Amino acid sequence: VDLNRAELSYANLNHAFAEGAILTDADLSRADLRTALLEGADLSGMGGYEANLSAAILRNVNLYGADLYGAKLVAAQLFDADLRETNLRDADLYSAKLGRADLLGADLAGADLRRADLRDANLKDANLDGAWYNAFTEWPEGFDPEEAGAVFQY
Repeated sequence: VDLNRAELSYANLNHAFAEGAILTDADLSRADLRTALLEGADLSGMGGYEANLSAAILRNVNLYGADLYGAKLVAAQLFDADLRETNLRDADLYSAKLGRADLLGADLAGADLRRADLRDANLKDANLDGAWYNAFTEWPEGFDPEEAGAVFQY
């Protein structure tokens, strides 16, 4: 499915099956993508302001440079995702699975990372200022979240 530059803001795509879809530079602001299957999709440059991607399957997706400011990604599966330079400021990533995700230069300021799985994720140059985490957040080996600016929350 090729939806390059599609205008899908406020769209109801709950339970959508779009594995391998091309949504480069598409506008999905405030769209409902809960439980959507987008494995292997190209979402680079996507606008997803306050989109709801809770419990979505986003394994091996390309989200390079996407704008997911304030997006809900609760329990989303983002294993092996390309999140380089992605805006995840104030995003809700509670219980999200980000193992082996590439977050090089991503903006996670103010994001909720409580219970998130970030094992083996690349957090180099990521902005974690004010991001929340808790005792159940899993970090890459040797990573110090407080040194990176994250704040412990219960």
